[in-house]
Amino acid sequence: MSSYFCIEYYRNNDSKKSKNKLVTTKKISKRGRPRGFDVDKAIATALDLFHRRGYDGVGIAELSKSIGITAPSLYSAFGNKRSLFEQVLKHYAQTSGGWLTAVLAQEGELEDIVADFFSRAAEMYTADPARCGCLIMDATRNCSDESAIALTAGFKQATKQLICDRLKAGAPDLPASAIEVLASYICVVLVGLSGSARDGMDAAQLKAAADIASKGFNQQLQQYQAQQHEVTDP
Repeated sequence: MSSYFCIEYYRNNDSKKSKNKLVTTKKISKRGRPRGFDVDKAIATALDLFHRRGYDGVGIAELSKSIGITAPSLYSAFGNKRSLFEQVLKHYAQTSGGWLTAVLAQEGELEDIVADFFSRAAEMYTADPARCGCLIMDATRNCSDESAIALTAGFKQATKQLICDRLKAGAPDLPASAIEVLASYICVVLVGLSGSARDGMDAAQLKAAADIASKGFNQQLQQYQAQQHEVTDP
């Protein structure tokens, strides 16, 4: 994704003028990463900015200054703002977002796992007062850049697929339509918890809301299971 400057030399092949004549070109200094440039640190710095203010709220000038490189060097290292944002999202998913896959990997009843899932989300979304909510859920909220929105949409869809897979494993008899509705419900709750955390709701309030949401999930799950039993055992 990174773009690099290069110097090209051309020979004049026009035999009418001068055969194999070297055309003089102005040498352009190659702009690359400055010595001591730390990619991981740069991504962490960008993550902090994007998480605090969202994608539209952060510009190249501020990113460059905060990272400690020039704008051309930032373009050389990452390609553009969107590409840097993509790397930030990947890093976030692998680090701060790791709790999500860990909870879904747990064994047990779906009701307990989803309750823990919502409770953990409430904890994680309020763990850092300076960076509340979920970067993936909220960084492109009301964003004007369609390509950035597409990036977060991809991560959201991947999250939903993980949830669908866990629901299928825990309730294999449910039809695909029921799994889809339940997974969508869980994603909606996550978006609500994240947005509420960014709006200033504290951990205790979020956990109370998460508890109510988990009860709603349990009720709907039991209803779907009862309906499925009626179909299979008339």
